[in-house]
Amino acid sequence: MFENEKLTTEQFVAEYKDEVAKLLKYLPWLESKQGKNVVSQYTPDSATEGTMRIPTYDGTLLAFVKVADKTKFINRNYDYMYRKHRMNNYQDELRMIARARIQDMDLLGAILSRYIIKGRTKGMVWKEGVEYGVFYALVSKMKELIEFWDVPYGEESAEE
Repeated sequence: MFENEKLTTEQFVAEYKDEVAKLLKYLPWLESKQGKNVVSQYTPDSATEGTMRIPTYDGTLLAFVKVADKTKFINRNYDYMYRKHRMNNYQDELRMIARARIQDMDLLGAILSRYIIKGRTKGMVWKEGVEYGVFYALVSKMKELIEFWDVPYGEESAEE
């Protein structure tokens, strides 16, 4: 039984290690922006009182979203995981992230999916992901899980 569990863990690490590595370069930025606004409002010079303001997003946020959108974590069926784990708000998401194990990478992917996919039509969702620290918690938990079961990132080349 233990060999099967270890094999499963190794498979999880092999499947997700490279995907997590793509997101890791944004970890310091995500940490520094927790609780801060990463969206500003652009107002045209010829604006009147009724002119609609256009949100402008931090370039690093947009780059993070673009990279995250291309990972295998993105799952359009994320809502199933939300119902299964009874997640309704960011506090529930943060609680589930903190409790996640390596076998819960699909749950972490569902949380990331919700923010990335919903953000395509409602951009303030991306802002909330950074502001509430959900993106930071997700990426750091993914890193922690992979490093717990494998060699820490950056140390692979030192061994060879």
